[in-house]
Amino acid sequence: MMTSDLNTIADEIRADFTEKNDARDKAISLSRELIRYCSQTIRAIHRREWDQADEQMSQVDDKSAELRAIVLPYPELYHTGYTQDAFKEVVEAHATYAIIKDVPLPTPRALQAESATYLKGLGEAATELRRFILDILRRPDGDLPEAERLLTWMDDVYDQLVTFDFPDALTYGLRRQTDIVRGVLERTRGDMTHSIRQQRMQEALARFAKHLGEDWDGSSVIADSDSDDEAE
Repeated sequence: MMTSDLNTIADEIRADFTEKNDARDKAISLSRELIRYCSQTIRAIHRREWDQADEQMSQVDDKSAELRAIVLPYPELYHTGYTQDAFKEVVEAHATYAIIKDVPLPTPRALQAESATYLKGLGEAATELRRFILDILRRPDGDLPEAERLLTWMDDVYDQLVTFDFPDALTYGLRRQTDIVRGVLERTRGDMTHSIRQQRMQEALARFAKHLGEDWDGSSVIADSDSDDEAE
């Protein structure tokens, strides 16, 4: 009887492990797929391909719900790194979309995201804004007010992240993500400052040229300089 009971117990445990292992395999595969969809969504946002972005976001939401349904019965799978990393990417995609489109930011409840996962995803969205700002600054007709709006978002996100001074056991690496946001923010602010100074200099030169009644290209200064040399 005792041996029979042991066999029964072992069979039940083996079935439990088998079930969890199957769920784990599915979760890993779905996590990778979900991260890929999130990357494609952000790429479409960068290109301002909003129909494509909306389509990709719909797939992100579907895959996110599918992954959540698989891991929720198993807390050890739900809280594991690859699962929360995938959900973090979901937050990043949604937050980036909302900021660029200038629509309300989705809440953790709306995305069904854990607090730490939401904050880390928001931090990654803030660093993603640097790419948008640099794209604006590279264009000759770059929309500086829009770049400044995005920089303000980066600033505001960082200002919020630094207030969450809790143990890493609760925030799961949020402090490191906050440090990354700070570094990206400082570099981006420097780039913005340099670009604004250049624009102001160009505007000043244009006003000066208009005052002289000619297009400012520097040729008149060179010609005057040559004339002075010949006179000497």
